[in-house]
Amino acid sequence: MTTFTPTTPSEVRSTVASAVAQESPLEILGHGSKRGIGRPQQSEHTLDLSKLSGVTLYEPAELVLSAKAGTPLADIETLLAEHGQQLAFEPMDYGPLLGGEAGKGTLGGVLGANLSGPRRLKAGAARDHILGINVVSGRGEAFKSGGRVVKNVTGYDMSKLMANSWGTLAVFTDVTFKVLPAAETEVTLAIRGLLDDAAAAAMALALDSSAEVSSAAHLPERIAARVAGGALGNEAVTLLRVEGFGPSVAYRITALKTLLGNAGPLEEIDGETSRLIWRDVRDCRPFADNSEKPVWRVSMAPSQGHQMVLSLRMQAAVSAFYDWQGGLVWLRMEQGDPEAALLRGLFRKHGGGHATLVRAAPSHRAALPVFEPQPPALAALSARLKQEFDPKNILNPGRMA
Repeated sequence: MTTFTPTTPSEVRSTVASAVAQESPLEILGHGSKRGIGRPQQSEHTLDLSKLSGVTLYEPAELVLSAKAGTPLADIETLLAEHGQQLAFEPMDYGPLLGGEAGKGTLGGVLGANLSGPRRLKAGAARDHILGINVVSGRGEAFKSGGRVVKNVTGYDMSKLMANSWGTLAVFTDVTFKVLPAAETEVTLAIRGLLDDAAAAAMALALDSSAEVSSAAHLPERIAARVAGGALGNEAVTLLRVEGFGPSVAYRITALKTLLGNAGPLEEIDGETSRLIWRDVRDCRPFADNSEKPVWRVSMAPSQGHQMVLSLRMQAAVSAFYDWQGGLVWLRMEQGDPEAALLRGLFRKHGGGHATLVRAAPSHRAALPVFEPQPPALAALSARLKQEFDPKNILNPGRMA
């Protein structure tokens, strides 16, 4: 097996073109932080983009940043923080959950996996902030889509099409994102001791108010102790984040306290502790235990998440916590079996959604549909896209299906 480490877009193109000519599949790799997601790779060679790195344009006043695809996300976040800015969609770091180091994700991987975080309720995901891309298709052809301003899309929006493609359609060489000012103040209102159903009701009430809650999560008993170095204690806690200018945040927190005064004991958490809490929720730290116990990422209607988990617990040993007002359910299967058929059957009974097996032993990842199986019409469309962009199945073959 050969590892290619290009340093320029032209070297990426020539490497892919050579692989196409030889019909030799390539594993597309940044720093490997998400390498364990998807079906195990069966590629002859690796295209390592870690040396295709560096910011190529940053205009803070214009809220635009461009960088090469292999640029570490940690470097981007440090640069933005120096200018009081951020990637508002708060991309998750899968490294710790998958047994790796934190901070190893790349900017190209952010779009390839369409990452997001607890602020998705308000800010969306990576695809909602991408402005432009430069890529090399599985045909060995370089092309670009979009640009460096918001109003740049005519025809098909290829930038969004590439989101969540996991390196199976094209190889990113450069990406351009919209950035936004970071909040001046952040305060988290914590409600103690709620069961899952009461927490779902409290989060729905808060999100339906005028308090402009940017994130809502619920950590059941014992899960809470695994966040922020144990700062939350062991009792179940429901978390509501409010961000913005100081006086506005104070006013909205007061309104939430009035609204939720009967829900349970309330506590305000601010500063670094609040930021650490949401970082750990974002990165699924409660399940980052260096094991291979299967972990699922399930998205479904917020009103149904806790009901699905209750049904699941009657048939399997499972730990769970909730983000996105309950619309994102993180599950760890405690007995080592992913229970894929059981889980997918149950969430379809509760309104449907998507379930991705983000951590499991290689044998399970090889035997099961890791990503949610698509309906026939959508699967046919995906197959046609793959045929158009990568007709010889050179890029990450078999990773998604």
